[in-house]
Amino acid sequence: MNQKAVVLLSGGLDSATVLAIVKSRGYTPYALSFRYGQRHEAELQAAKILSSRLGVADHVVAEIDLRIFGGSALTSDMEVPKGRSEAEIGGGIPVTYVPARNTIFLSYALAYAEVLSAKDIFLGINALDYSGYPDCRPEYLAAFQNLANLATRIGVEGQGVTIHAPLLQMSKAEIISLGLRLGVDYSVTRSCYDPAPDGASCGTCDACQLRRAGFLKNGLSDPAPYKVSAA
Repeated sequence: MNQKAVVLLSGGLDSATVLAIVKSRGYTPYALSFRYGQRHEAELQAAKILSSRLGVADHVVAEIDLRIFGGSALTSDMEVPKGRSEAEIGGGIPVTYVPARNTIFLSYALAYAEVLSAKDIFLGINALDYSGYPDCRPEYLAAFQNLANLATRIGVEGQGVTIHAPLLQMSKAEIISLGLRLGVDYSVTRSCYDPAPDGASCGTCDACQLRRAGFLKNGLSDPAPYKVSAA
């Protein structure tokens, strides 16, 4: 195919799987990551490794300091929820939601795609095993697709950019199973909301619990490093 695609790459499990999907479909991927003041900086190191191993054409890290707004446990000193039940994780919008984050990220991706003359953007949002984030829903994706068609030169001129979310209706266990078939090395990915200084995952935040449960349903242990107390 050799068609360019922009891939939002956080360095987490989902985005790593999406990058592998993009490669398997024959696209030439251009990875886009963000340093936005998040406490889980270890994800960016993971994104760098994944970009190198999976062979992207370029890996851009955009600098946006969302700490100037705060409003999230990921961009402030607010405490990250730990040890929540499955029902608690699936109900309501948690404090780890970063206001308008996916809208900001997709706007950058849209601009990057226009510059590259790329007609495809891929991201790893998921509407099943997620923590209640409003910008991970099918309705949100459809709305942003409409915006992309209206707000860009390539959209107005009829070329268009298509936004793909291949994991949207997949469970975490299904995502992991697919990624393993595509050869994703999940040991280098990082998803924890509150990692240790050395990058080890806490094991008890929402992201860690969803991730570990996904591996367990595949009969596996998560290969990423965890704090000893979380083992």
